Amino acid sequence: MKNNNIKSGNLYVVATPIGNYDDISKRALITLNKVNFILAEDTRKTGLLLKHFNIKKKLYSYHEYNEKQKAKNFLEKIKKGYNTALVSDSGTPLINDPGYRIIKLCRKKYINIKIIPIPGPCSAISALSVSGLPTNRFCYEGFLSYKKNKRIKRLQELKLEYRTIIIYESTHRLLKCLYDIKNILGKNRYIVIAKELTKKWENIHGNNVSNLIKWIKLDLNKIKGEIILIISGYKKLPKTNLELSPKVIKTLLDLNKELSLKKSINITANIYSIKRNFLYKFYIKNKY
Repeated sequence: MKNNNIKSGNLYVVATPIGNYDDISKRALITLNKVNFILAEDTRKTGLLLKHFNIKKKLYSYHEYNEKQKAKNFLEKIKKGYNTALVSDSGTPLINDPGYRIIKLCRKKYINIKIIPIPGPCSAISALSVSGLPTNRFCYEGFLSYKKNKRIKRLQELKLEYRTIIIYESTHRLLKCLYDIKNILGKNRYIVIAKELTKKWENIHGNNVSNLIKWIKLDLNKIKGEIILIISGYKKLPKTNLELSPKVIKTLLDLNKELSLKKSINITANIYSIKRNFLYKFYIKNKY
């Protein structure tokens, strides 16, 4: 017979430093010390963190490759009263890191399990805060696909995104990604690259994508480490006699994929009753 008197444990989602151990919160240390065990993306990396703070707790491996298989098992332990901490390699768990499945299971099936956030560092937000780009509205994209066609397709979808865009990128794909951004979003799109935040080799640099590529190629060591791109959102042309709507721009660009620029402009102008010369100037100015 099921014992309904057993009180479920709590699941703590604990943010850890993104590089500098001094950034860990007092509450995170208290939590890691009191839980029964810790789910870690990489037990070796988390082990170093725990050793630094003299925390001796059982670590279980919990990463993207075993999350689906292990989520239910760990959920059963929490149901039996084990207090559990979930951590990623660095920063806030679930932000491009594993943890979604166990959180979803706890929320969906067992409402008596408390899921408690222990806030702290997040590399995406840290980079955004020092970028100098608008922070009131932004979209987080994580890593773009390593497949060129999928990456290009997503960038095309983001072409008219007016919010600041946050992207993670790896060292060996960075230049490829920047060239795709240049070709799709335009050579003047402003980007801030933030590398190795909070670490000894921290480097934050902003420029339009064309100059950023040149800057990196002068010294490829600049792109080693963990990289975040903060990309300025789409900006409309200053008001003139007419301000083009995203719908008009999309029509023009879609037509231009199949037709010559002249034919695309003529058709778009006829559809929306816009002067052809204005459309041409708009196209040239935005470097489409």
